[in-house]
Amino acid sequence: MEALIADYQKRLTHYVPFELRVLPELKNAKALSFEQQKQQEGESILRAVMPSAFVVLLDEHGNDYRSIEFANRLQRWMAAGRDIVFVVGGPYGFSPDVYARADTRLSLSKMTFSHQMVRLIFVEQIYRAMTILRGEPYHHE
Repeated sequence: MEALIADYQKRLTHYVPFELRVLPELKNAKALSFEQQKQQEGESILRAVMPSAFVVLLDEHGNDYRSIEFANRLQRWMAAGRDIVFVVGGPYGFSPDVYARADTRLSLSKMTFSHQMVRLIFVEQIYRAMTILRGEPYHHE
């Protein structure tokens, strides 16, 4: 799976600057309540996000788009000239502070995926969006 993620990351650099950053997991997470975990993860996320960034939370309650719709939305976000940061939360969701910081929410599916799967699925979708925007023959409808 990591090799596939790396392949899509490399492909994306032909279109846009792209970095995938994985924040360290919490230490002693089992000793913390779900709310404490969300709070500590949230603090880590907020430290990692630049104040000027456009923040998109990958959230089950977010907007869902078909690939072409997502490509068009991504194009509008990029046209605004801000760095776009897509955030995958922990297993219990996001803290209230992270929700407050977000500019929008995006749902990949009504189903739940592991963090590793989300990384692969989403980096492929960003690549797909870029090929759609360039009119390249990767996406088929």
